[in-house]
Amino acid sequence: MGKRTQTIYDFQSVSIEGQPAEFASQRGKVLLVVNTASACGFTPQFAGLEELWQRYRDQGLVIVGFPSNQFGAQDPGSNEEIGAFCQRNYGVSFPMMSKVDVNGDGADPVWKWLTTEAPGLLGSKAVKWNFTKFLVGRDGHVIKRYAPTDAPASLAKDIEAALAVPAP
Repeated sequence: MGKRTQTIYDFQSVSIEGQPAEFASQRGKVLLVVNTASACGFTPQFAGLEELWQRYRDQGLVIVGFPSNQFGAQDPGSNEEIGAFCQRNYGVSFPMMSKVDVNGDGADPVWKWLTTEAPGLLGSKAVKWNFTKFLVGRDGHVIKRYAPTDAPASLAKDIEAALAVPAP
């Protein structure tokens, strides 16, 4: 028997409220995993991400935001401050996780996996900036990696295609 391929369902995290968050609880859903920041030029993408969440969540999309302070120290606040900022300024209601590192030795395990599964330009595994996005299919495997400059609305066709695939 060959080694079972890892999927996102093998990982867990901690919600921004400090509660355990098992990706296995999202089995069969399409996930859009995003590293976020509260004081970045791309921060207005929270509004577009919330629009995608509102539009597709009943069809099985889950957006998961991971605040990170690794790029220009653009998310220095506490988890509580970050959560309040996202809710107050952008009406964010999709799941947000606790602040993590997405690069380096201390990178959160799910981010190490995501960047290995879908390397960036020229094979780079590093996340280049805030609002890098990963679309994960219902089977738990990464479908595509998106650059920070890719507006959330531009992902709609790929999300719809992923949602059209039946859960395994």
